[in-house]
Amino acid sequence: MISLNHVSKTFNGEVKAVDDITFSVNPGEIVGFIGPNGSGKTTSMKMMTGILTPDEGNIQIGEYDIVKNGLEAKRCIGYISDNPDQFLRLTGMEYLHFISDIYGVGQEERDKRIEEFANTFGVKDALDRQMIGYSHGMRQKLMVMGALVHEPDIWILDEPMTGLDPESSYELKQMMRKHADKGHAVLFSTHVLEVAEKLCDRVVIIRYGKLLYVGTLEELESRHPNKTLEEIFLEMMNDESL
Repeated sequence: MISLNHVSKTFNGEVKAVDDITFSVNPGEIVGFIGPNGSGKTTSMKMMTGILTPDEGNIQIGEYDIVKNGLEAKRCIGYISDNPDQFLRLTGMEYLHFISDIYGVGQEERDKRIEEFANTFGVKDALDRQMIGYSHGMRQKLMVMGALVHEPDIWILDEPMTGLDPESSYELKQMMRKHADKGHAVLFSTHVLEVAEKLCDRVVIIRYGKLLYVGTLEELESRHPNKTLEEIFLEMMNDESL
């Protein structure tokens, strides 16, 4: 489970990137984190993973407080950041072994998982090359593999489909659904409403750091009859009274 309770974050003493947000991701569900660029999604996810510290409120990852028990909480998380351009001097295989070492994944287990992921995402022939020579999409695939190689219970994925080819995007969505169906929690950010509509059990909509909506898309649509999901979303983004 992921639980945020009245969480806020301010930068430079004046820019409130996240403003008193409260929501949870329960075991067994996929929750889409939706909002335009600059709405506070990435800042929120960085606080959930311990990269940033909340100014106010608390965040629970499983049974752990991310601030008070950061190491234990991080062991439970598989995190894909919004930037795949990391560790580019390493080969793909070196990167995956590096991440496996950090999480204490045994040799037999890591070899099996790396082979499975490499076949799933079609990167087997590229693993012995430095990632600096990879395309953006290839780097994104390695970030996905690295995030999941230790089989974490909780997935926190920041725009995970960006740069992926259709086949790999499909495979990742299938993996997300299977992971949730096993009783685990999946949170992913997106601004592609079609993806959220097909994949999510619930959605969290955020704008200017403030929560606008938490619930199912069906419930949201029922509140706005005769409007498409896209029309509802655009109306919410432009309604200054919210």
